[in-house]
Amino acid sequence: MFSEKQNLLLKYYLYRVTIMTKHAILFFLLNLFIAGFSIDIYSQAVQDNFSFEKDTILLNEIVVSGTKTQTNRNQTPVTISVVEREELEESSESAILPILSERIPGLFVTERGVTGFGISTGSAGTVNIHGVGGGNKVLMLFDGQPQWAGVFGHHIPDTYVSSDAERVEVIRGPASLLYGSNAMGGVINIITRKATENGIHGRGRFLYGSYNTQKYMANVGAKKDKFNAYLSLNHDRTDGQRENSDFKITNGYLKLGYDISENWDVAGNVILADFSSTNPGSLTHPMFDNWAEALRGTYSFSVNNNYNKMNGAIQGFYNFGNHKVNDGYTTGGNPLSYLFKSDDYNTGFSIYESFRLIPENLFTVGLDFKQWGGHAWNDSINGKTGEIIDKSVNEFAPYLLLQHTFLNKLTVNIGSRLEINETYGKEWVPQAGIAFRVNDETSFKASASKGFRSPNIRELYISVPANPDLKPEYMNNYDFSYIQKLFNNKFGIEFTAFFANGKNMIARTTVNGKPKNVNTGEFINKGFEFALNYNVLPVLNLSGNYSFLQSDIQTTGAPKHQAFVNANWQISKFKLGASYQFVSGLYTDTETSNKETYGLLSARASYSPLKSISFFVNGENLTDTSYQMYTGFPMPGIVVMGGFDFRF
Repeated sequence: MFSEKQNLLLKYYLYRVTIMTKHAILFFLLNLFIAGFSIDIYSQAVQDNFSFEKDTILLNEIVVSGTKTQTNRNQTPVTISVVEREELEESSESAILPILSERIPGLFVTERGVTGFGISTGSAGTVNIHGVGGGNKVLMLFDGQPQWAGVFGHHIPDTYVSSDAERVEVIRGPASLLYGSNAMGGVINIITRKATENGIHGRGRFLYGSYNTQKYMANVGAKKDKFNAYLSLNHDRTDGQRENSDFKITNGYLKLGYDISENWDVAGNVILADFSSTNPGSLTHPMFDNWAEALRGTYSFSVNNNYNKMNGAIQGFYNFGNHKVNDGYTTGGNPLSYLFKSDDYNTGFSIYESFRLIPENLFTVGLDFKQWGGHAWNDSINGKTGEIIDKSVNEFAPYLLLQHTFLNKLTVNIGSRLEINETYGKEWVPQAGIAFRVNDETSFKASASKGFRSPNIRELYISVPANPDLKPEYMNNYDFSYIQKLFNNKFGIEFTAFFANGKNMIARTTVNGKPKNVNTGEFINKGFEFALNYNVLPVLNLSGNYSFLQSDIQTTGAPKHQAFVNANWQISKFKLGASYQFVSGLYTDTETSNKETYGLLSARASYSPLKSISFFVNGENLTDTSYQMYTGFPMPGIVVMGGFDFRF
């Protein structure tokens, strides 16, 4: 087949390939050995020179949301996740909720565009934890104090700004024992920032990107002796990815504090948000002149004490809102002759004290009072006014929590709350749990808890479906968690399984030929989730989470599968990052049972020529994936934002 000369040439080439292959293998193994040795030396060399993100699942992390006092996370039976300041700053998001939707397992937030959630028709920002949350079943807190609109009973997501937060603690499950109504599915507690370093320190940021999106941020903190002050301003605006989807908002935050003595201090916050948004409607039913304007605000104060064997606080808050809405018209319709207007409020106070009278024991007793309500009306152009509602509701609740640790291993937590509401009477809220610390690396948790949501003013008194005899919605929840650290605390994983049974859900049905709100709905949600964090090197971090939800009802904003992976690499003056979010089995419309599956790839890069300044660029949905969170409301394609950040 081949000549003798060709056979000799073929043998020669095979021989050369064999030699080259052997050399290549030896070269690869040698380089692998050198690389491994170098990485070990390099890791030690850079460990003190480069900072990196704080591990988000530290076993001994201190949290306050589970007991209202500082407690090790492994001694708190409830399941708590924490997002630290570094992670909030890493994102180009000015709003907190989209960051949590990626970072917190089992938590999902609906969005409607490149930025901004809006209010009224076409708005987004529904938060679900373990598939529970729609209708304000997840409670938003500023420093442990509740936030929601008084008339309609839901939170306003555009008021929660990342630059105002020191950290965010999320209870993934009922927290009504300590926080009362609306903490049925969980709690998002935003710990606000304050000046902690002597002198004056500040920061500014500017971003510009797709759809003429602009974001401006500036903050300054000052501390001298016993006094501290912190001021933050944000302004966001965008044309939106669709016609008639523009949005703009200005946020302001001021915090003042004074240390009266070594054991006592006072603090006060003012938080304001002034925004306007338009709703383009769905693709099949476009809207015109559908816009909303709102001013939201919060005033709060606290007097805090902290002794060796006791600590507590007296807190007061006042939330308010002024809304003006044009409900618009569809194709073929006519402009409306009136505007919807409302003034609402949510106010109250809380008193609590925690005692450590004997070793390894924590006893907390507290008292909450809340009043929410407001005035809503249709204001016509010719000056006539159509009254809708002018009403308020009072709620009062004592509670207690007992936590004891045996032999520095087993922590037992039991508590009870009695909610007294002027419309429906009383609601009893029990809770119990255990946490077992095997060693410094391993911990187990289990809890049984009840969460509830009081009916809001809209459900009780507004329009034909209103029913003043409504009772609270409630849910019994059971969960189990396993937390493990490995490789000298470089690798951490947390696994949680849960089962939730909701009853008395408020639903609209037909009674005597007319629609009416009644307590008739039920659901069973069960599933599992895990989160992991791996500090591969001092300059390389990998993190991620996955959650699985099985529900016997269809719920929008609650995907069956949700996963997120993130990688950050930092060396010298450069920092690079990439992330991928996968969502499957997301109902976008329960009437038609539409479901969505999608994956979003994002990347970011920053360069800091000086410690005081950095330049960055972020890209979201880089594969230009088409997806929706609500049927008929497409989300934006590729979004690129760039800007700079400076500090002084």
